[in-house]
Amino acid sequence: MKPRQPDDPLHEAEVDGESVFDGSLLKVRRDRVRLPDGTVAFREYIRHPGAVVIAACLEDGRLIFERQYRYPLRRAFLELPAGKIDEGEDIGNCARRELREETGYEADSWRHIGVMHPCIGYSDERIEIFLATDLRHVGHARDEGEFLEVHLLGVDEAVAAVHDGRITDGKTISALFRVLPLLQGKTG
Repeated sequence: MKPRQPDDPLHEAEVDGESVFDGSLLKVRRDRVRLPDGTVAFREYIRHPGAVVIAACLEDGRLIFERQYRYPLRRAFLELPAGKIDEGEDIGNCARRELREETGYEADSWRHIGVMHPCIGYSDERIEIFLATDLRHVGHARDEGEFLEVHLLGVDEAVAAVHDGRITDGKTISALFRVLPLLQGKTG
């Protein structure tokens, strides 16, 4: 989706800005902006390189999930395979790489479903959603220091896990519900 054009009545125009933090993954900015009514305000936000999330569906209809510890919340989460887009990397190549590295599966059929923005109030992160089918297991190639467990869930079980709180990860919930009509044989 294209950013809103300056002729949008809600547009906030950047006046100037500064880098507050420049980490290896995240960059924090503080910009001064002109609001639609002409007043000036500050916006603090995180710059993120973007990511992919993959709903990988086995021939028997089960989806590949992973259970991974997420340090900011100090616990493990059940989530769909995902990962950061490297600088200059094609999103499809990133999805293929992440699925293989983390789960050990490769897919012959790929479909780009769309994009989601998980934290629009404080980050420019975008997550590209993919559906992968025609899978075969070839063995994982995890990054050093990457620890996770692979879990297989049926579609109904995955939906139930969202509703009962076992799955709370936003990208997983969004991707699951975006691919759900395809997984249930609908075209809508």
